[in-house]
Amino acid sequence: MTKEEIGNTLKKLRIACGMTQKEVAERLGRNQPIVGHWETGYAQPDANTLFTLCNIYGVTVDDAFGFQRKDNISKEDYERIKKYKFISTHSPDGANMVDTVLNREHFIAEQFVKQKEYLEKLEKNTSQNDKHNLNTRLINYYYRLASAGTGQIVFDMPPTERIEIPDIPEYRKVDYAIGVNGNSMEPEYYDGDILLIEMTEEISPGEIGIFIVDNESYVKKLGNGELISLNPEYVNIPLAENSKCMGKVIGKL
Repeated sequence: MTKEEIGNTLKKLRIACGMTQKEVAERLGRNQPIVGHWETGYAQPDANTLFTLCNIYGVTVDDAFGFQRKDNISKEDYERIKKYKFISTHSPDGANMVDTVLNREHFIAEQFVKQKEYLEKLEKNTSQNDKHNLNTRLINYYYRLASAGTGQIVFDMPPTERIEIPDIPEYRKVDYAIGVNGNSMEPEYYDGDILLIEMTEEISPGEIGIFIVDNESYVKKLGNGELISLNPEYVNIPLAENSKCMGKVIGKL
């Protein structure tokens, strides 16, 4: 593209955003005449400034000037990046909210992958003879019901899948399985462990169970008026009047 064509495009982008040359110059920390020089083609912004201008106008350099992308980003993902840049430019608080959701969901997706890999590994390491000789039964498995960290809403979704467990005396009382999020119960239970749960509303002090406190769920050891974290880096959770026990941890898969 020629300087004039680049300048004409920059002018159209600025007008579309409802900005004056003075406002753009202030955003850049430059003098107004230089913005005019860019738009007439008398001068040309350097590459970094060109990217900054496009960011201010809420577009990408590729979209604004038709440059061909050399990456493997899909059109849909590219549109998401475009929207995020627009939000970060015009609504910093909105960008912070997007970051919070993105980081949270990325963490959850990582747990999905870890637990899926664990189940695949368990299936692979079970010999054919073991499969024929060992009776099993199916139970509901929830990826992320209990939290071994700061807490999480319990029973807010249907079971993620059904999994097989050995039909042995130790597991006869197991009703469902859950995935652990966090490390507050280390070294007994680690992030990503699959816990086997007996559904009961009462457990004895010193036993580990699933609890709801203020509408959030925890996997903790029952203490005297509080839920105890095994990891000393975490504080204990005081029991509230509406606290409920949702089950007892029988073991981990």
